[in-house]
Amino acid sequence: MRRAIYPGSFDPLTNGHLDIIQRAARLVDELVVAVVQNPAKNALFTLLERQEILQECVADLGNVRVGSFAGLLVDYVRAQQAQIIVKGLRAVSDFEFEFQMALLNRNLAPEVDTLFLMTADRHAFLSSSSVKEIASLGGSVSDLVPSYVEGRLREKFGLLPVPARGQRVERDS
Repeated sequence: MRRAIYPGSFDPLTNGHLDIIQRAARLVDELVVAVVQNPAKNALFTLLERQEILQECVADLGNVRVGSFAGLLVDYVRAQQAQIIVKGLRAVSDFEFEFQMALLNRNLAPEVDTLFLMTADRHAFLSSSSVKEIASLGGSVSDLVPSYVEGRLREKFGLLPVPARGQRVERDS
């Protein structure tokens, strides 16, 4: 069985992440989307919230499951009996960093390969940081994240729900 791990903070999950998940899932028997527990990062969503969001957004993908880990990625890969690490790339700058990480991981775990997937053109500019900034300022992120994620962002930032087309949201005075 070919099992791959797609690690990330997913804070929040974007359409770019989802694109990589869907494409990677077609290449392996099982894909584990693993939320990294990194106390050094100041995450908007808790680890549990990020897992819940992912589970909701990948529910229709039968060979994808959600996990989480702290510590070395290669230790998690081995514990999951996976052979592949999936990494999404947006730009050359991503490649330089991810290439170094892939070489370090190969040094630590020679039996594990890293598979780089280029993001779709329409997602090349997309980052979780930019999504959080836009959402925090009340901007629309409907083209950047799944609708479920948009709702969770609006809830997190205490914003009014997005009205359906043609509807107006009444504000309390």
